[in-house]
Amino acid sequence: MKEKLVKYAKLAVSIGVNIKKGEILVINSPTETFEFTRYAVEEAYKLGAKEVVVFWNDDIVAKERYLYGSDDIFEKIPQWQSESVEYYSEKGAAFIGISATDPTLLKDADPKRVSKYNALKRQSLKAHYERMMSNKNKWCVISVPTKSWAKKVFPEVSEEKAILNLWKAIFEVTRVNTENPVMAWEEHNLNLNKKQQFLNEKQFKFLYYKNSLGTDLCIELPQNHIWAGGGEKDEKGVTFIANMPTEEVFTLPKKTGVNGVVVSSKPLVYNGNIIDGFKLVFKNGEIVDYSAEKGKETLKGLIETDNGSRYLGEVALVPFDSPISNSGIIFFNTLYDENASCHLAIGEAYVSCIENGANLTVQEKEEKGVNTSLSHVDFMIGSSDLSILGETETGEKIEIFKNGNWAF
Repeated sequence: MKEKLVKYAKLAVSIGVNIKKGEILVINSPTETFEFTRYAVEEAYKLGAKEVVVFWNDDIVAKERYLYGSDDIFEKIPQWQSESVEYYSEKGAAFIGISATDPTLLKDADPKRVSKYNALKRQSLKAHYERMMSNKNKWCVISVPTKSWAKKVFPEVSEEKAILNLWKAIFEVTRVNTENPVMAWEEHNLNLNKKQQFLNEKQFKFLYYKNSLGTDLCIELPQNHIWAGGGEKDEKGVTFIANMPTEEVFTLPKKTGVNGVVVSSKPLVYNGNIIDGFKLVFKNGEIVDYSAEKGKETLKGLIETDNGSRYLGEVALVPFDSPISNSGIIFFNTLYDENASCHLAIGEAYVSCIENGANLTVQEKEEKGVNTSLSHVDFMIGSSDLSILGETETGEKIEIFKNGNWAF
């Protein structure tokens, strides 16, 4: 196991954030994943990192805080907390985030308290998140099994077996099991680049989605949008991979150009709660109605984060026959589940997905249809019978997805 952990850590550091000599690396890590994090720290220093900083977090401590903390501690984010992140962000540090939270961690916490605090946190780190969304810093999100998460994914087996099963799945879909993971990722990026090239050449004006779940949606794309995916480049032109695993090719929608109904195809874990069986209704880009079989109050909190969270910020295409989908596992972790399914995101758009996006003013973003928000939350809509039809500026219609998979 140690050999594969080191291999995975090296992959995250060398390919994920592509650490170069003299750079700073910041790792956001749960305390429970300390063993893997230590390997990542070591690998980063071996590659020449100037400094590796770890910001630790703990699920249980966070839960107790939400359940029993005084109301006033959720009214303001201490300045030192945001300044510590902004300090490294402005120095050009690379960031690795380990996504491994218990999917039902905050089911007993007041959802209004959780939503409010998370909105405050996003606001306090607004400049940092804008840097990430515009790729000014290299960043990568990965996952490492924790006991509670593993048991949620594999409830029928022992805790020890659940963790081993989850590790096995992670090693498989992140290509750690291959003889040469670096080469495997380079080949994967080439395949994703071919899809991006086709979509960027066509510059579709509209995408039409339909499936048997009830999705019937038209998404308008802004002029000069850019499809991205796999390897991305920071402002210095250095390649990094923002998500490991990743199977998606994505862009941004025109803020006011979404109309129709979309139905979720997988559970969404948000703020330590599960939202499932939900439907969103759009008119001129805005969510005007919604319902959910489970977690409606949490969904309400997400949609009401700010004005921008009533609109979409991402359109992502993922084949139904992706490695993660074919595993048959529902991971209850958006990093994995979004790469098993076509998905959309509520909230902030990636400005890297529109021409000259990093240099646009707030007014220019609004004029071009680029959504801004404190939130960016992906939710899954892909299915085995999803069809997506693209329409160009000249009215030419081309089948993009058929029966849940690429049609070209």
